[in-house]
Amino acid sequence: MSWSKVEEHAALALIDLALQEDLEEAGDLTSLAVLPEGEQGSAFLVARAAGVLAGLPIVELVYRRLHTRVAVQCFSKDGQTIEPGQRLVRVSGPLHTLLAAERTILNFLQRLSGVATQTSRYAAKLEGLACQLLDTRKTTPGWRRLEKYAVRCGGGHNHRMGLFDGIMIKDNHLAALGKGPGVIQQAIEAARAAHQKNLPLEVEVETLVQLEEALRADPDVILLDNMDVGMLRAAVQRRDDLQPQVKLEASGGITLANLRDVAETGVDFVSIGALTHSAPALDLAMDYET
Repeated sequence: MSWSKVEEHAALALIDLALQEDLEEAGDLTSLAVLPEGEQGSAFLVARAAGVLAGLPIVELVYRRLHTRVAVQCFSKDGQTIEPGQRLVRVSGPLHTLLAAERTILNFLQRLSGVATQTSRYAAKLEGLACQLLDTRKTTPGWRRLEKYAVRCGGGHNHRMGLFDGIMIKDNHLAALGKGPGVIQQAIEAARAAHQKNLPLEVEVETLVQLEEALRADPDVILLDNMDVGMLRAAVQRRDDLQPQVKLEASGGITLANLRDVAETGVDFVSIGALTHSAPALDLAMDYET
């Protein structure tokens, strides 16, 4: 779950865009007109709803970009469950800066905490099982590093980050090759020949016939796309009989209601795009001390 320089770099690029669209060159015209220059104050970042927190390092990064000294005192940490009314952070410094940064900070933390909270709901369904919960590439453009960080905060695991760090032969790759007998093995052999370095190799199948062919080619992972629970059980049994070292990933049509049933079939992974593409923002606010 750790926040690294990779996440910081991704966050700073987005923060620059966010501050530019909110302030442009003129700045916060209301605060500049209404509040005395140099007026000091403090505020609390407060939870308005229960959930899982993610994105706290962004608070200091936003103030750093505004080139103003602001004291940030955190009472919580990423990955922590929070409750309504809970004070998460206290910030102290020039009121002009606190107000100029408020919406940007809240936008980031509400989005990332929403992803973490959504993930935690799905992860809770897998309690006690060996099956791992994975995210997908169905992320907000530009936000992938941060949203995948939030998935980890919520108890999930990251699938490949992008097209560059893993081989995943999907249905459209197979369709382009003809999708006939032997195509899956052909694609797997070509991928192994092209990438000698130690990259994970996964192939997507839609039927048990395709599964048999994929098992014979011995990939690292086989993705079982949109299979019902009965088909998943049959796929796990066939894997156990032929190639027990191959991992199986279920994906497609999986909801909170059926996740536990899917995981109990014996698949190793369940990947769910809704962790990121359908996560509602968590309600957070900034309350100023008077």
